[in-house]
Amino acid sequence: MTEYTFDDVSVVMGTYNEAAAIGTVLDDIERVTGGRAEVVCVDGSDDETPEIAREHGARVIEQEPRGYGYAVREALLSASNPVVVTTDCDDTYPMDALPRFLELVNEGYDVVSGDRLYHGADAMPGFNRFGNHAFAAVASALMGERVHDTTTGMRAYRAEVLRNITWTENTGLSAELLIRPLMRGYDVTEEPIHYAERAGETKLDPLAGGYAIAKSIVKVPLQERFR
Repeated sequence: MTEYTFDDVSVVMGTYNEAAAIGTVLDDIERVTGGRAEVVCVDGSDDETPEIAREHGARVIEQEPRGYGYAVREALLSASNPVVVTTDCDDTYPMDALPRFLELVNEGYDVVSGDRLYHGADAMPGFNRFGNHAFAAVASALMGERVHDTTTGMRAYRAEVLRNITWTENTGLSAELLIRPLMRGYDVTEEPIHYAERAGETKLDPLAGGYAIAKSIVKVPLQERFR
């Protein structure tokens, strides 16, 4: 089995008006990976986010804002390396977890999914925390396999997993990116991570976004069962 290093890693994210945090996130990625990982940002911002990202060495692909899933899907499929890590650009996810994620891929896992709820996710608003526990319970029941955090934005994937599946969701893409690989028999593990309070304002309406995610969590397992 190939032993991957950070030279084989692409860290990707969708960005939208995250000038307050993007520089910190990219500095953390550079520090942890020694500047060896490729960074891809798909951006629909009208602030300084793309300029800051380029100044920090990221490859920026600009597109019209169409939502979370469109940006992240483009970022995933634009990555050049055999290991692809997703993160958010709001400084909520711990880039210090990247070595552990890569270690788990090297142990044979196809997908390593960051579990924010394991440590309590105290920085997450209570409504969101309750919703994420509920999403995980529903997804687990529909899949017949226990998962703990379906909507985390930090995961590592073998690139072939991403290219072997057609991704259809927008707001619910984070859940889809866990559910489809699990239900197709890929080796998936959840790794506990700490979750921090976001820098800057959230772009997601908790009610509308929660409804869209809930629909995906019901729809995607049923599609997989009957495909």
